[in-house]
Amino acid sequence: MTDLTDRSRAGSEGSRLFVYNGGFLMQRRLRRILSLAGYSLRLGLPKDGDKVAIWGDSPTAHRGRRIAETHNAPLLRVEDAFLRSLHPGRTGEPPMGLQLDHSGVHFDPSTQSDLEQILSTHPLDDAAMMTRARDAIARMQEAHLTKYCAVDPALPAPDPGYVLVVDQTFGDASVRASGADLARFREMLVFAQEEHPGARVLIKTHPETAQGFRQGYFSLEDQSHRVSLFTDPISPWTLLEGAVGVYTVSSQLGFEAILAGHKPRVFGQPFYAGWGLTSDEFPVPRRQRRLTRAQLFAAAMILYPVWYDPFTDDLCQLETVLDNLEAQSRAWRQDHRGWTASGMRLWKRRHLQSFFGQQKKLVFSDTADNARPHMVWAGKADPGAQDVVRVEDGFLRSRGLGAELVPPLSLVTDYSGIYYDPTGPSDLEHWIQTRSTLTQTQRTRAERLTRSLIDANLSKYNIGAAPVPLPEGHRILVPGQVEDDASIRTGAGDIRTNLELLRAARNANLDAVILYKPHPDVEAGLRSGAIPETDLADLILTDVDMAQLLPQVQEVWTMTSLTGFEALLRGVRVTTLGAPFYAGWGLTTDLGPIPERRRAQVDLAGLVHASLIDYPRYLDPVTGLPCPVEVAVKRLRSGQNPRAGVGTRSLSKLQGLFATYAHLWR
Repeated sequence: MTDLTDRSRAGSEGSRLFVYNGGFLMQRRLRRILSLAGYSLRLGLPKDGDKVAIWGDSPTAHRGRRIAETHNAPLLRVEDAFLRSLHPGRTGEPPMGLQLDHSGVHFDPSTQSDLEQILSTHPLDDAAMMTRARDAIARMQEAHLTKYCAVDPALPAPDPGYVLVVDQTFGDASVRASGADLARFREMLVFAQEEHPGARVLIKTHPETAQGFRQGYFSLEDQSHRVSLFTDPISPWTLLEGAVGVYTVSSQLGFEAILAGHKPRVFGQPFYAGWGLTSDEFPVPRRQRRLTRAQLFAAAMILYPVWYDPFTDDLCQLETVLDNLEAQSRAWRQDHRGWTASGMRLWKRRHLQSFFGQQKKLVFSDTADNARPHMVWAGKADPGAQDVVRVEDGFLRSRGLGAELVPPLSLVTDYSGIYYDPTGPSDLEHWIQTRSTLTQTQRTRAERLTRSLIDANLSKYNIGAAPVPLPEGHRILVPGQVEDDASIRTGAGDIRTNLELLRAARNANLDAVILYKPHPDVEAGLRSGAIPETDLADLILTDVDMAQLLPQVQEVWTMTSLTGFEALLRGVRVTTLGAPFYAGWGLTTDLGPIPERRRAQVDLAGLVHASLIDYPRYLDPVTGLPCPVEVAVKRLRSGQNPRAGVGTRSLSKLQGLFATYAHLWR
């Protein structure tokens, strides 16, 4: 991946950049990206070697142009990247990246911008880059990522077969640069109707117009028996899927239409026109090259922008931006209507508010509100309950036990069931089946994540010390479980207690070294599941870090413990006697009752992607933002994870005294 190392278009370290627009000074993210790109913002007048920055073709850009011309200083034109944020910039949300152009601006065909030069002259023949481009396009479609990602894929789509006409904000710089005006938009609408006789025409309103920030070119007066305005915040990818034609002047939606497989009819001269992928009403004569969708995407999304990662406060590659936007988009889409929540213990509520209440405050109530989705802690949900979302801890939880009231870094939200209950389908099962095939980018990400977990010795709770020297021989680890845990109640087979599990492992492996490790909650005296003294185990391991123990064993026998999943990550053979979420996909030896619906053959990378990337939500304890799994791993490695307060630590100790009554407080 060479896009970050190519600094030919960026400033040298500390290059002075003079600005005459208050936005450069007031927007922290903008200043930071420019600084990381090698520029030092200044006020005053430029000298030899200095540059002047202007924002695209904004109303204040003339100031910078005049100063640059007077002092013979090069211009740097700054614009938002094509994946910007959840909401438009006018809401105050900072951008995920910038376009820093030394030659022009991408939407103005009067000069050859840096982007146009890349499209015209760059070989765009690197196989790895083209693979990245194709994978990123597929990923944007699957995750419904677009310039402003606060769109709801769950909204009903119009019946397919319509023509899509794209509106833009009145006086937009890209419209002016294309020489277009209101008459051009009306002409485009006429063409759309004439070239598709009888088809419905949907005018897609710009998000800033729909939110009341700026006027568009079309209004209610343009509606007719065939033509209607469409203002719903539906995903552009969903809207493009049902369209039989796409018409635009210069909107970015035309670019996304190309990525979705359309050949849009273009009535302006945007950067994506002229490369054989559009039908151009006003061609740019110098654009003669023919490109593929992947080449267009690679130039516009990989080579041209400067991307920023708020979690590391550094420049990054496109894939990291996709990681971050996926996490933030998912959180917004689940949370923007607000939630009601029940079955949540008092100590959890503050953290749940941080997780799910950033858009609208959670309402803790046993009574559902029809205007809001309703969540319930999975263990408190009525079996077979409909119209509830079950919530549980994720698989990378914390440094410390949930029973000790340490808040989690990750939670899962399941709309179908819950991962530990095999009696019915769950969202995790859906994701595992989906990830039976992976793109190269997805596979690389899952494998990199697996390696980072192993290298950092991370597991669910991340507690305990290094194991003592272990007996020689074929070592089989038998992890104890909390015997009244929901995963045992719903997912165990005939063997349902720790003692029975030990006996089964011993009887099947008479010559092996059996190592028994009590569950951390049981070991801490917080839950039930302790076993009497027994000679079924050669060694009982207490206060041992699971991540450091697993590489020293050759096999794991378990009912439904997450230890089986953590063992698979480390290449350890796993035998299951129940039906945990990772059983039944061809990765384990299954002696328990596996649901018939688990028929897909999934490799380890697919299981990891589904279980640690697709299924959970993560909250960064440093920034307070929804984040991807890689950020959670980084925080766990550094110890930057939520901790229980003094009050909750005292409460957890009190609960430990009443472990046999855990059902009363969990």
